[in-house]
Order: sequence, then C-alpha cells, then structure tokens
Amino acid sequence: MNIIRRTLDIDTDARLREMADERGQDVAAVLAEAVALLDSVVDIAGPDIAEDRRRLDDFKKTRAAVPLDEVKDWVASWGSAKELPRPAARRIG
Repeated sequence: MNIIRRTLDIDTDARLREMADERGQDVAAVLAEAVALLDSVVDIAGPDIAEDRRRLDDFKKTRAAVPLDEVKDWVASWGSAKELPRPAARRIG
C-alpha cells in the first residue's frame, strides 16, 4: 500500500471558531465535518493521473474554467444568509 500524505493549511484560531459559531457547533465538530466531506470527494487510494490529463486536455481545448477567487467567495458563503450560487465555468485566458 502506498501512503500519500496530504497537508491542509487551516487558520484554526480565527476561521474555524468563526465557522463553529456560525453553525452553533464546537471546532471539533466542524473539523470532523470537513474531514468527512474531504473523504467523500478525494480518492485516498491515490491520484487518478488519467483523469487529471483528461481534464487538462479539456481545458486546453475549451479554456473553460472558474476563476479561483470566485470559487473562494462561493465556498466562503456556504451556510450564510447570503450564500452565493455555484459559479459557472466560462472561457478564460
């Protein structure tokens, strides 16, 4: 079995407490929820290089993507009273 280490940079002092307060939970519950979500979308068994190449090839053909700042704004709005709609991919570059 190959072991792949993943590193998450999390501002535990400010953002996690803010998220916990918004949800009426403690920080441990927020972290447990985040890890469960990560586990549901990340294949821990290893990277899928073929899928990565397919997505890169698609991008090179279409140039369709969502700018990172829009994704960050969308994710930051989750669970708030002003939750943003999912940003749409469009031609960039």
